Amino acid sequence: MQDRLRRLPSVDRLLQTPIAQQLVAQYGHEATVYQLRAVLEDGRQSILGGAESVCEEAILAQTAQSLGVRLGPSLRPVINATGVIIHTNLGRVPLSQAAREAMDAVAAGYSNLEYNLQVGRRGTRYLHAESLLCQLTGAEAALVVNNNAGAVLLMLAALAQGREVIISRGQLVEIGGGFRIPEVMRQSGAHLVEVGTTNRTYLHDYEAAIGEGTVAIMRAHRSNFCLTGFVHEPLLEELAALAHERGLLLFDDLGSGALLDTSSFGLAHEPMMQESVGAGVDLVSASGDKLLGGPQAGILVGRRELIERLRHFPLTRALRVDKITLAALQATLHAYVTGRACEEIPVWQMIAAPVEELEALAVRGLGALRQEGIEAAVVETQSAVGGGSLPGQTLPTRALALRAPSADRLAARLRTGTPPVVARIQEDLVLLDLRTILPALAEGSEPEEELVRALRQALTVEPQSATG
Repeated sequence: MQDRLRRLPSVDRLLQTPIAQQLVAQYGHEATVYQLRAVLEDGRQSILGGAESVCEEAILAQTAQSLGVRLGPSLRPVINATGVIIHTNLGRVPLSQAAREAMDAVAAGYSNLEYNLQVGRRGTRYLHAESLLCQLTGAEAALVVNNNAGAVLLMLAALAQGREVIISRGQLVEIGGGFRIPEVMRQSGAHLVEVGTTNRTYLHDYEAAIGEGTVAIMRAHRSNFCLTGFVHEPLLEELAALAHERGLLLFDDLGSGALLDTSSFGLAHEPMMQESVGAGVDLVSASGDKLLGGPQAGILVGRRELIERLRHFPLTRALRVDKITLAALQATLHAYVTGRACEEIPVWQMIAAPVEELEALAVRGLGALRQEGIEAAVVETQSAVGGGSLPGQTLPTRALALRAPSADRLAARLRTGTPPVVARIQEDLVLLDLRTILPALAEGSEPEEELVRALRQALTVEPQSATG
């Protein structure tokens, strides 16, 4: 035991190695020395517990890993191989190249965020992206806040506080993170008035509920579940006519932020912002980072006088967005205006990708894996839109399938590798869905090489085979 303890290298000796010198350059001398001593102490305790000698390579590898966990960024890029396009847990969707370039441009220096260059005095951040939103939706004015939950809260607090808002029982939804429409209404100070039943609500239900304290009717799009069978609800145009006839406002919370018709891609139709504006809705709220494919943001479009009231409401400052978000959103909207959304915005690249293209990518990936001695197979499966959009709707896709003694263990090794690869398990196979890997592969060969390297690392101690 004493011989094994004496063979442990000193900190000074370890610091002379190329690996330790790289760690010093990356994390600093003090942090590297601290971690080396901690790993050496663990090695001593292991030897005292009966373990064999701890080699120098293992000490350096453990030091590098520990420093990476302790001092490296906790927010890391991952490869989304799940097949869920709008994956909330993985940051929703990638941004377009134009959006990333716009963010870099304003982040690198100063910008005219709140400065009017024409007149040489203070301006307002709320004008950025507004004209594009109005052009795309037909609205008179627009406002951008930090997310759609904030948009709904602001809309209700500014325009319905202390007043009644009528909503169908079938639309009292809860979305991810426990965001519930009834609770948001209470927090805003608005009084909820429920009408109809879960599955059937008629126009006369809304009409009968209107009283002296009523200020608005609200529709909340059921973006993450479906009602089928014996169901009914009024058309948006009918609600608009009733609201305006009785001097009320009509709010529409769409959530998904669609600006393109999803039915043209073989999916069910998702309500679009321009449709709501055209139907006579006074204020429409939507997300910037779902089907719109931009940064996290809450978008409000509608009547100018109402948007102006929101801009001057005190809560707006607490919900405002920064220059980075506005730059990315503006670049994203520009792709819609120029008709290039499907070519430039990753969420639409993934939705629009034909199966033939995915098949070709799968064959190419299969060849790259086999060159590394990794056996896999191409399987037909389904991708989901996700993100609380188009529930139950799927798109045909192709995936690379790996079989291992333990699919759970292989998936875990992929998740914890470099780079992390988040796959899905189906019928005891680990599947890598090409539809959601597509945006990374479209940028060049490096992401493909990273994927192969991650698989090679995960499979070094995991015997595997193709599905056959």
